[in-house]
Amino acid sequence: MKPFSAQDLADATSGELYGIAPDTQLSAGVVTDSREVAAGDVYIARRGDHRDGLDFAPAAIDAGAALIVAEAVPSVDGERLPTLVVQDATEALGRLARLNVESLRTSGDLTVVAVTGSAGKTTAKDLMGDLLSAAGDTIWPPKSYNNEVGVPLTALRADESTRFLVLEMGARSIGNLTYLTSLVTPDIAVELMVGTAHSGVFGSIENTARAKAELVESLRPGGTAVLNADDPHVRAMADVLADGVDVLWFSASGRTHVEGSEAPVVAATDVLTGATGRPSFTLSIPGGDAVPVELALLGEHHVANALAAAAVAHRCGLSERAIVTTLRTSGAASRWRMELIDSPSGVTVLNDAYNANPDSMRSALKTLAAMGRGDAENPSRRTVAVIGEMLELGDDSRQAHADVGELVVRLNIDRTIVVGDGARPAFQAAELEGSWGNEAVWVPTIADARDLLRNELQPGDLVLFKSSNDAGLRYLGDEIAGVTVTP
Repeated sequence: MKPFSAQDLADATSGELYGIAPDTQLSAGVVTDSREVAAGDVYIARRGDHRDGLDFAPAAIDAGAALIVAEAVPSVDGERLPTLVVQDATEALGRLARLNVESLRTSGDLTVVAVTGSAGKTTAKDLMGDLLSAAGDTIWPPKSYNNEVGVPLTALRADESTRFLVLEMGARSIGNLTYLTSLVTPDIAVELMVGTAHSGVFGSIENTARAKAELVESLRPGGTAVLNADDPHVRAMADVLADGVDVLWFSASGRTHVEGSEAPVVAATDVLTGATGRPSFTLSIPGGDAVPVELALLGEHHVANALAAAAVAHRCGLSERAIVTTLRTSGAASRWRMELIDSPSGVTVLNDAYNANPDSMRSALKTLAAMGRGDAENPSRRTVAVIGEMLELGDDSRQAHADVGELVVRLNIDRTIVVGDGARPAFQAAELEGSWGNEAVWVPTIADARDLLRNELQPGDLVLFKSSNDAGLRYLGDEIAGVTVTP
């Protein structure tokens, strides 16, 4: 965070100071977890569903916090702790983020990049962070810090040395992105895709598109919308942009132009995924040459994420050579996203169970099949798919899971284990599609899947874990891979 006085923070949050001089300078970090407090930090004592951050204020002060932001004044033995009292601590966190970013924009050269989409946000922002780091100090969030807490916390990590601030923004309802962008208005807004991943939450894919469009509608004058030319719902967002906002398209299907638009396109052609699982393609950047690229990431669905990141880097002035070099070497920075782990037992785990939707499920299964087939340099391997429920699909859920069951048969996956009631249509469809013997099986619980895998897996097997986050398969994947489980 840029240095501010305690009074600056009070003014920004409409709060009142207790136990601290108004001219006290605060220039360290801002945290919401008392266990993460370092000397000089501001601790935001939020009220959660199960815990009240105010209870941990004394521990935060003991750890070195200079100021507590809370909805009441905490005390120890009758002595008030240094506190900024606000009406709502979470809202105050957002206001502090706005203060920090607006001040940095006034005094420096800060570019804010925000990315949203029904899938791929975390991988895309990690790639963007890697790419932009070559051009200047860059801040981007760890993990999936994409809500009303994570976005402000990331923005508050920026200081006078920060050249680029990359933010991941998620939407759980219409209005979420409007709120987040009111705190940190982007210079560049990236729309990856509008899928069926959250249709059960929004009610329809049209409502999902409406919610995602709030990001590009928020762009600052002179900003740039980086849009997926292959997604019709994203293409339509070009019609809601304010005057003076530019468009830069990206396309994983080889589009070189978009009908009705003269804006340039960052494109991939000749996309292939071989036995390594790493997609290769020919990259075309406006004004540059066509260059072959093989990603360090696994899975064909990452081609679109890489193109979006390349478009942002191009817009920010990076050379084609710098972009290509980073794309060839930048691996997964966040866990459980096509994470490849060779276990001590000789089994190879492909853990992609942080999130799931029909598109990413198809891509993960196709990658599993391609890696299992092998090639001249890589032996063929037995493939095992452990599939859990794709959540939040609403009325489309049963058919979406049935489509997965049909696909595993068509891809000749050797063994499919479907876990849980919600995913059961995948097993039923696999049987109808022609699965025979014990190629496909349904089990009700993760414990049942664990028992099956421990009895059946052999050295050399390649096993994919794929489900939505709350289905919990990522932790089973860790167990099979021999990774310490940290739920």
